[in-house]
Amino acid sequence: MAEETQAGNGAAAAAAPPQIRMQVLAQYVRDMSFENMVVQKGLSGGEVQPDIQVAVSLDARKRSVASQYDVVTKFKVTSRNKVNNETLFLLELEYGGTFLIEGVADDQLHPFLLIECPRLLFPYVRRIISDVTRDGGFPPLNIDQVDFMALYRQELARRAQAQAAAPTDQPN
Repeated sequence: MAEETQAGNGAAAAAAPPQIRMQVLAQYVRDMSFENMVVQKGLSGGEVQPDIQVAVSLDARKRSVASQYDVVTKFKVTSRNKVNNETLFLLELEYGGTFLIEGVADDQLHPFLLIECPRLLFPYVRRIISDVTRDGGFPPLNIDQVDFMALYRQELARRAQAQAAAPTDQPN
């Protein structure tokens, strides 16, 4: 009877999906630039109604070490005055992380790298953007949460559309 139980547990363990392991090995600012146009150009001190645009892009690469990947989130934050469309400030930040990832199926690795990894980096990016805008002479900017899954799906749709629009070189 005990043998049957052990055999049954062995079959259940074999059928279970592999354990996913993710570890953040490093986080770093790869590149950052902040330009305060108000101070540089001496913009007029009239009415200011800031309009803030945030653009986000992602990049992931396999490292030479097994199961390690670099993921870089790129944020471009532009603040313009709605009144006269003058740029108030421009912040560009590339924030990266090195991850150890094991147990993720090959077909799920790409979305895992571009959705889950940026989610872990985002709180640090948000803090840096807040601190830099505050230290740059503006109220601290707390950017809204980024939906990395929607961003990933938009990129897939854009690639599919670009591929469908590309001419094919097939003989008629």
